[in-house]
Amino acid sequence: MTDAPAPEDRPAESPHTAALRKAVRFGVLALAVLAVISAIVWALVDGLPGLWGALMGAGIGGAFVLATAIVVIATARSAPQTTAAVVLGTWLLKLLVAMGVVAALAQFDFYSHTAFGVTIIVALVVVLAGETWAVLKARTPYVEPTVP
Repeated sequence: MTDAPAPEDRPAESPHTAALRKAVRFGVLALAVLAVISAIVWALVDGLPGLWGALMGAGIGGAFVLATAIVVIATARSAPQTTAAVVLGTWLLKLLVAMGVVAALAQFDFYSHTAFGVTIIVALVVVLAGETWAVLKARTPYVEPTVP
């Protein structure tokens, strides 16, 4: 016998998971704004190669950051150790995939390498800032009350 409520008695989503979902939404919104602005700027600076570099950089940089929040949401109902292991494993996987994609793309010249690199760095910062702002503005309780 256990004191844990039955699965149907649990709320559908905790306030912390809701905050993470909001963070993903803000991150995607920030990434979309960055992609448009970066694409316009780099298209004006470097033409079509600049446009390709900006779009690919926004996609890779944004996916790198957003994947972490999505993985945390997916493992929110797991034990903390499981969540930590999955986040660490996916971080390593993301790093290897990103390095592989960048290495594979390095041989091509249809895109601006400068636009690509700058946009990746800016995307990492902008998406992380959007997610951080959403989490900091979320109203989540420090302690969740138990339901009798």
